[in-house]
Amino acid sequence: MYIQYLIFLVILIIVVIVILRSIRIIPQQSVAIVERLGKYNRTLTAGVNMIVPFVDRVARRLDLRTQQVNIPTQEVITKDNVKIEIETVFFYTVIDPKQATYNILNFVQGIQNITASNIRQVVGHMELDETLSGRDRISFELRTSLDEVTETWGVRIDRVEVIDIHPPIEIQASMEKQMKAEREKRANILQAEGERQSAILRAEGEKQAVILRAEAEKEANVRRAEGVQQALILEANGRAESIRLVAAGERNRIEMIAAAGLNENVLAFQSFEALTNMAQGPASTIFIPSDTVNVLGSIGAISKVFQAAQQGGGQLSD
Repeated sequence: MYIQYLIFLVILIIVVIVILRSIRIIPQQSVAIVERLGKYNRTLTAGVNMIVPFVDRVARRLDLRTQQVNIPTQEVITKDNVKIEIETVFFYTVIDPKQATYNILNFVQGIQNITASNIRQVVGHMELDETLSGRDRISFELRTSLDEVTETWGVRIDRVEVIDIHPPIEIQASMEKQMKAEREKRANILQAEGERQSAILRAEGEKQAVILRAEAEKEANVRRAEGVQQALILEANGRAESIRLVAAGERNRIEMIAAAGLNENVLAFQSFEALTNMAQGPASTIFIPSDTVNVLGSIGAISKVFQAAQQGGGQLSD
């Protein structure tokens, strides 16, 4: 009984071992290469897979996610004989697990070696300044050269990046001095440009001020001239109106005299009264037109005028 129980237990253990060796669980984004009796059989994908125990074996597991590999720092010499150190990194993805397993023993090491070799070749054709400013060019040429080789390895190079470039210490010091000089130069240029712009703005402002002052003076002169013109016009109009009024009054007076029917004797008498008033003035000599003397003589008034003149101390003459 005990022997039967022991045999059953051994058989059970063997069955469990066989089942365990037959089941393979593959994680997501991973594959496994299965060989049967030393020859490639199939590729196991993610999930639960069954194999033949003791006949099939998992030769290699591969991760299908994008992987990152850092390239050791490489010392290279530029075209102008400057030794620099370059740090690079590349990203790859396994696209054909069978080729990645059987076409190369270690594709990561192969990519590292090819990258180191191509860095020396690419940088050797570039000067230091081109190297420092041409990281994209270096990355592109490295990726192109890697794609040509890794195509048969079942690996795709997704990206190659130059992390850092270390020139010699004396070159770094010289570059820092150059950068400082460039910064000072740009600062001086910006300052000069600002001063020039400020001077231009001030000149424009002064120009506008002069123009505005001239415009204001012109406007003031125009207004003053217009005022003077208006004053002269008003004064002339006033004088004209005054003359017109005097003339109208004189005309009305003459018309009234004519309407009253005054004869020559009345007019002569009025002339006589005017002469009498003139004789009583401070003048010592009065000039009388001959026509007036004739008129006055015709009415016998000359004697009275002379008498009044003698009494007043005046003198009449024609």
